Amino acid sequence: MVKCPDVIMHFQPHNWLVLIEAVTLHCPIDAKRKTELQSIFQDCKIPLVMLTAFLNRKAMKEYLPEMSWETGVWVAQDATHLIHFNGEHVFQAYQV
Repeated sequence: MVKCPDVIMHFQPHNWLVLIEAVTLHCPIDAKRKTELQSIFQDCKIPLVMLTAFLNRKAMKEYLPEMSWETGVWVAQDATHLIHFNGEHVFQAYQV
């Protein structure tokens, strides 16, 4: 069974497809989930951006060791900030 992300958003200024997983519903974007999402959207012509959303830092702390590289984290508690896990650029889409 294909499990789509919780939220799919087209960010028009950069023409990105943003895939968001809410940890209140599922697990974060770990290496396995990142591979699944890349497979689901393999025919997508728009660059992908993958984000995991948490309610607060305490919830995020539990999952930090599992977070996949080249993904981002948004925490509702600090809604004006994003955390990016490594990569060539601070925050942008990555081609598969």
